Amino acid sequence: MPEPASSLIQVRLSQASQLFNSMDPSPFHERDLDRDAEQFIVGWAREVPTHHALGVRVTLRECHDPATIGLIRDSIHHYFRNRAVQLDRDLKVLLSEGRTSLVIGLGFLAATLALSRFLPPETAWASYVREGLQICGWVGMWRPIEIHLYRWWPIRREAELHRRIAGASVEVVVQP
Repeated sequence: MPEPASSLIQVRLSQASQLFNSMDPSPFHERDLDRDAEQFIVGWAREVPTHHALGVRVTLRECHDPATIGLIRDSIHHYFRNRAVQLDRDLKVLLSEGRTSLVIGLGFLAATLALSRFLPPETAWASYVREGLQICGWVGMWRPIEIHLYRWWPIRREAELHRRIAGASVEVVVQP
């Protein structure tokens, strides 16, 4: 069986500090990546087919400390692993909200449909109110339907992408 194709994300920097968030004082691998660097890596990774292996090559023009190379590698893996975990939490919260809103929406729909049954059958105003109650009941189902049909899968896809980046091989090259 042939080995899957690979794609290399290339990040060129003058110095290693450009990769990290300047507002994050931590010198360790828990450092946040710079937002622009993260968006660049994620944007490039989005274009890579899922059956291709990912690799990240960070090219530095200057590097005075050999430990920086390990720091960069660890930081990229750690950052994207943490982002995937955060996205998984966001998905769990969204699905919990979806379940809660589904129960509320179904209760509201049942109440509006039951209420519409108590209206007199043959009057014009009652038919308008009955129709309005049914519409209100179904509108109350809009949020759970939106969550369960549309909102969850982009978050899941983004978490999977971040897991792919976190598992990518990271190579740091110093070019004077």
